[in-house]
Amino acid sequence: MPTLLISHPASLGHLVPEGHPERPDRMRAIDRALEAEEFQSLLREVAPLAPIDAALLAHPEDYVRAIEAAAPGEGEDLVGVDADTVMSSGSLEAVMRGVGAAMLAVDEVVAGNVSNAFCCTRPPGHHAERRRAMGFCIFNQAAIAAIHAQKAHGLKRVAVMDFDVHHGNGTQDIFWNHEDLFYASTHQMPLYPGTGAARETGAAGNIVNAPLAPGSGGREFREAMEGIVLPALDEFSPELLIISAGFDAHRRDPLASLNFVEEDFAWGTRKLMEVADRSCGGRVVSVLEGGYDLMGLALSTAAHVRTLMTR
Repeated sequence: MPTLLISHPASLGHLVPEGHPERPDRMRAIDRALEAEEFQSLLREVAPLAPIDAALLAHPEDYVRAIEAAAPGEGEDLVGVDADTVMSSGSLEAVMRGVGAAMLAVDEVVAGNVSNAFCCTRPPGHHAERRRAMGFCIFNQAAIAAIHAQKAHGLKRVAVMDFDVHHGNGTQDIFWNHEDLFYASTHQMPLYPGTGAARETGAAGNIVNAPLAPGSGGREFREAMEGIVLPALDEFSPELLIISAGFDAHRRDPLASLNFVEEDFAWGTRKLMEVADRSCGGRVVSVLEGGYDLMGLALSTAAHVRTLMTR
């Protein structure tokens, strides 16, 4: 079965101020990389537009309505919803296409129509807490996808593993009190957003954080994965594994100081796929998060997708 790639041109319509790192060129760089001959066997689908109420799976109604009301109309100025998070007239569609992509990926993977799926949309989502937009993120696509898997498909245990260089405080916040939702993260610490200490374990031990010191590279990543994350994932035994696939731990990235290379992301992807093979018939959904050096992002995403395609 093929790997499913889900994207939409609306991702380019989420505009940001000049010099902002989370820019439309991120999508263009990935698109160019995935046009190579080796990726022609990908099954490519256009991300559907999820209804705004889909965000209610992970966010309360007052927050969802506030975001909906804040979205500027065509020709209006950018609106700040956080110190570094903005909305343009195209942002709400971009966000809801991202939510739609994640939900469609879950549907197709759980149905057994594809081997796995990668959602290539922006803005990212893992910093979006239940009631707060932050860190370039508005709604939390990975969390929405996990809860959608439970509500729509009857899955009981769903895990998200996040290897973005920044801790996914939003996913942790949403999952904290839900013993049937599991969140694991490797990330640089100290670094924005300041969460992600090993002592943060969730209400039912369902949160596992493996922080990495500045300057860490592939060796430290492998040690954290093999010593902490992978055993915890095996113990949780998810029925679906969602990857928050951020590539800003790459050594070229300007927003942090980890030293990953493309093979580190490929290795991590393989190890997560092996967990999924053991626990849930290989069911993996991957959702793009960060990555702000265009070359590092393109090379790392290609390595990640290439690995997904080995199934």
